[in-house]
Amino acid sequence: MKTLESMDAENTYQVFDWLWTSGQLSEQDILGLPALGVDVVINLALPTSSPALLGEAELVTQQGLVYIQIPVEWEKPKPEQFAQFVGTLKAFEGHNIWVHCAKNMRVSAFIYLYRKLILSESEEDASFPMREIWTPNETWQAFIKNICDN
Repeated sequence: MKTLESMDAENTYQVFDWLWTSGQLSEQDILGLPALGVDVVINLALPTSSPALLGEAELVTQQGLVYIQIPVEWEKPKPEQFAQFVGTLKAFEGHNIWVHCAKNMRVSAFIYLYRKLILSESEEDASFPMREIWTPNETWQAFIKNICDN
């Protein structure tokens, strides 16, 4: 059975009992998601991102899971993509969700915003797992500020 420790994906974190985040999943990781109770996979990377997994959508859906891709360009994250992400989490409330991108940088920024703005968590709580993974660069700091200010 797959455990977080045995995942091939880098920067793997369990944020809540229903929410996990990571970098790119491997085929083996995807095959293990049902055993973890995951129902939904959300991919924030582009299909052309390195190290995108060819046929990921098919692999996920063959496991009986829902697959959603919100392709967020690394250099041009958009507020409407964050809104789509929040809407997706709301639509699948009550389900176990795995969110990934290439390295869990995009995802961790989205999770930070979700925890801070939607769940009204403290800065300390909301910044996990982002603070463990990276310090957002100028592009992502501006994106975060833009979302927080609106």
